[in-house]
Amino acid sequence: MSELLVNLLGERLVNSEKAEVDVQALGSKLSLVGLYFGCSLNGPCKQFNASLCEFYSKFKKSSEHKDKLEIVFVSSDQDQKHWQDFLQEMQWPALPFKDRHKKMKLWNKYKVTSIPSLVFVDAATGKVLCRNGLLVVRDDPKGLEFPWGPKPFAEVVAGPLLRNNRQTTDISSLEGHYVGVYFSAHWCPPCRSLTRVLVESYRTVKESGQKFEMVFVSADRSEESFQQYFSEMPWLAVPYSDEARRSRLNRLFGIQGIPTLILLDTEGHMITRQGRVEVLNDPECRLFPWHPRPVLELSESNAVQLHEGPCLVLFVDAEEEGELEPAKELIQPIAEKIMAKYKAKEEETPLLFFVAGENSCAPLPPESSISPTILPPALSAGGIMELS
Repeated sequence: MSELLVNLLGERLVNSEKAEVDVQALGSKLSLVGLYFGCSLNGPCKQFNASLCEFYSKFKKSSEHKDKLEIVFVSSDQDQKHWQDFLQEMQWPALPFKDRHKKMKLWNKYKVTSIPSLVFVDAATGKVLCRNGLLVVRDDPKGLEFPWGPKPFAEVVAGPLLRNNRQTTDISSLEGHYVGVYFSAHWCPPCRSLTRVLVESYRTVKESGQKFEMVFVSADRSEESFQQYFSEMPWLAVPYSDEARRSRLNRLFGIQGIPTLILLDTEGHMITRQGRVEVLNDPECRLFPWHPRPVLELSESNAVQLHEGPCLVLFVDAEEEGELEPAKELIQPIAEKIMAKYKAKEEETPLLFFVAGENSCAPLPPESSISPTILPPALSAGGIMELS
């Protein structure tokens, strides 16, 4: 356990008193580590930091698991004085300011796309137990659900589901079906654009005889807005009034941005988190249920993935259709080997593979095209962004 944490965090951390913290000694008693990604100059980080301090203090004083959890701050500050001042507010250790390489590796390994972000990982294996720790702090202030590991989808979604004709059903409607879990909101323009495409894809798949159902999990700002938006959808929804269940689903899938479409197989296991990209790239739904492909052709619709983690892009001097196939065949065995390795460990593949020709896509979207949108208090702790 200690050896894994040393590989993950380095041999030494630092606390608010500028004292070094030995990671090997720390790891000998831990079962869970919360990696807190943030920045002193970020308003939402400052707001969340106060909530996390209160949560941490209560947990360390009253939880029977108080010795099994530690938080580690992973800063993106550029100024050491700002970092040091922010660290003074914290009761937990941090990665040293100058250890930028280690910080970047953690950002990439856990695919952090926004701050603040709190990722709970198993101290023995490094596997993610909960990707959206911000919702843990909000929804479980006493830490009663420790260690906040994933639960079966059927258990989390259990309860009444709505149809847009105001009738209700239950999760038996999902049994034996592929399921798309759709996190979206009417106020989000990219969400509305994707919904129009999804309606057509949903009908195409259903008409082909496939067992497919979708569940809308709203991030709308009012019941009225939810009802207006849901009236456009031919699938099911979690009732807007059931905020606890909506929050648990956000926690289960670690939702940080909308629109997000999670695709599950008939047993409730995840097929892909990239349902949005898959649907946009396959308007005729020929590749349903959209299992991940080892190598993708870079396009305007999937270029957003370049901002979500490490990618390998093989650029080819190709203008005509079919000229990218030899490039795909070249790197496909490597991509398949890596996918198989991480699938066996039940982990996400850490590297995505693309091939691109001269006309593969329009100019790639700038990093600023993935911009945070502040949500109302009821949802702001979820760290959800609008992905444009």
